[in-house]
Formats: sequence, structure tokens, C-alpha cells
Amino acid sequence: MVKPKVCVLRSAGTNCDQETAAAFSLAGASTELLHINSLVSGARSLNDFQILALSGGFSYGDDIASGKILANELRFKLADSLTKFIKDGKLIIGICNGFQILVKSGLLPGAKQLNQDTSLIINDSGKFEARWVYLKSSGHCVWTRGLEKIIYLPVAHGEGKFVTQDKSVLNRLKKNKQIVFQYCDVHGKLSGYPDNPNGSVENIAGLCDETGRILGLMPHPERHIFGAQHPRNWNIKSKTGDGLQIFKNGVKYVKENL
Repeated sequence: MVKPKVCVLRSAGTNCDQETAAAFSLAGASTELLHINSLVSGARSLNDFQILALSGGFSYGDDIASGKILANELRFKLADSLTKFIKDGKLIIGICNGFQILVKSGLLPGAKQLNQDTSLIINDSGKFEARWVYLKSSGHCVWTRGLEKIIYLPVAHGEGKFVTQDKSVLNRLKKNKQIVFQYCDVHGKLSGYPDNPNGSVENIAGLCDETGRILGLMPHPERHIFGAQHPRNWNIKSKTGDGLQIFKNGVKYVKENL
């Protein structure tokens, strides 16, 4: 079978695109780094791809707020293309700044007509948080199938506190099982700072939409695709890191369903 094609979208300030592309390549996909202007101008089309990846970084210098400008570009310049992409059953993943973009464009948690009812705001600590964290994972999402119940990934962000517009939005996320990652301690217990590095409500570290095909998360799975990247057990026997399975899941889903 032809390898699934991944569009790793980039703009000014994106800086994790190479690592994200490498992770997808290792998982068995064909990847291409594509500047958003190529899509906006019509020079290229999302129809050429089965997976859209929004990687980490500081898109447009995180001017106004983290991810907001690129989110507006998606919302106001590529809405029709994205709507068709999602309707066709394809996959989207947003990591760190990519998660911020998905949330601020309204693509997550999946509100109709791209209306924003959640956000990612300044960490409670008031500073940039860069450390490794433990995460409880849920298998509801396409991207999280087969993951260990507790995984270990790094975070690096200044605006990662997940909040909802009101209680009803949070209740909807719980009811629809859209909360797929939560910050926890080494034993899987939900815990406060520093286990929860930003103060996110309900320790939320990652969400999917109602279909389970769109995933956003603040931690960086592309930074733990090899066992040797583990900060404490760099010489562990496992050749793969905790993050690789996420990319493999996306590739597998495309091969089996698209």
C-alpha cells in the first residue's frame, strides 16, 4: 500500500516541524513540510494528504496570544478545505502550539462552525514550564489506542493552562469522553503542581473531538520516539519511546480506513 501522506504545516515561528515529520516517517508515513501560504494561495491542496499535523513552536511569535494568528488563518482562510478534510474522515493532530491553534480556531473540542469555547492560557506559575510529565491516557481516541495507561513525555510551554468557557462545556467533554490525556504523578494519581505544570482544569493535557480523529495535546510525543530520549533511563532496553505509538496509530488508521 502507498504510504499515508502527512502535511506538517508550518508558518513563521514554527520550530518542531522537522521532529514531527521525523516521527511520522519513523511510523511509516510519507511526510511533507508545507507552509500555510501554499494552501492559502491554492498552490497546494489538503486533498493531497490524509493527515494534517500542526507542530510545536511559536507561530508568528505567539503575537496576541499563543497560536491565535495561525488559528485565525485556518478559521478564516481555510475553513472550507478543513471542513471537507474532516468530513472525508481524515486525521488532524496538534502538538503544543498546534494544540493552541486547534483550540483557538474552534477545531477542538469540536464546536460547530468553528466557535471557540475553550482556551489555553498563561500557566498558573506565570513562567515557561519545561520538564517531563506523567500522563494518564484514554483509549477512546484514534491516536491513543494501545498506549500504556501512564506515559512519560516532555512539556515546554508558557500558555498551557486549559480552561473552558463554562461548566457545561467541561461536562460535555466528560460525557463524550473527549479528555484523552491528564497530568498525573508517577502512580497515575491526578496531582497539582509540578505534576500539573500549568494548572489546567481537571488536569487536562490533551483532547480529541467527538469522532476521536482530531487530537490536540500540550506535551511533545515527537520528543520521545526513541528509548534513548528518556531523561532518566536513557539506556533502557526498549528501542522506542512512549510517544511513537501515537504516530503509529495515526498511520495505521489511515491504512485501514482511508
